[in-house]
Amino acid sequence: MSAEPIKGPASYFPSIEKKYGRPISAWQEIVRKRLPAKHMDLVAMLKADHGMGHGHANAIVAYVLAAERT
Repeated sequence: MSAEPIKGPASYFPSIEKKYGRPISAWQEIVRKRLPAKHMDLVAMLKADHGMGHGHANAIVAYVLAAERT
């Protein structure tokens, strides 16, 4: 029995937690506190305010915004 590999934005979460030292829930909360906002504005905020790389910031924002739509 093999576990299905994680796909999409969530596949970045383990490396984000390791690199930036916070749980994903903390990053998601930072993004949620800035809503409503445009996707790229949120990405820019994570990059500028928290030194996050573009791919990692984009993954967190994409995940949060997708969850907000459901």
